[in-house]
Amino acid sequence: MSFRFRDFSIYQDIRSFVKEIYQLCSKLPKQEQFELASQLRRASTSVLLNLAEGSMKRSDAEFNRFLMISIGSVSEIVAILDISFDLKYINTSTHQKFMLKCESIVKRLYGFSRKLKS
Repeated sequence: MSFRFRDFSIYQDIRSFVKEIYQLCSKLPKQEQFELASQLRRASTSVLLNLAEGSMKRSDAEFNRFLMISIGSVSEIVAILDISFDLKYINTSTHQKFMLKCESIVKRLYGFSRKLKS
């Protein structure tokens, strides 16, 4: 059986992003390892897992629903990054770097969604 999501370039890019998020989480303060860091890890894996799960659905409409869930998870990541920045857990450079990655992922997911609809 072939898992078509493994052929999507966005899947590979999100995989790399998840790894970077995990590395960032390891640098957050110890008291946040079970709060913000845990939520950030879950949100990032949700982006990837929903892309994978949705790609195996029987219709493009179902797949699209999972892409929208992935986009929602990226929004959650952005909010957590904002909190982390406000609490001075991450600096401006790190915050901006991840915000650009989040924007890129969302644009690509929306593009993928548009392609499914056409």
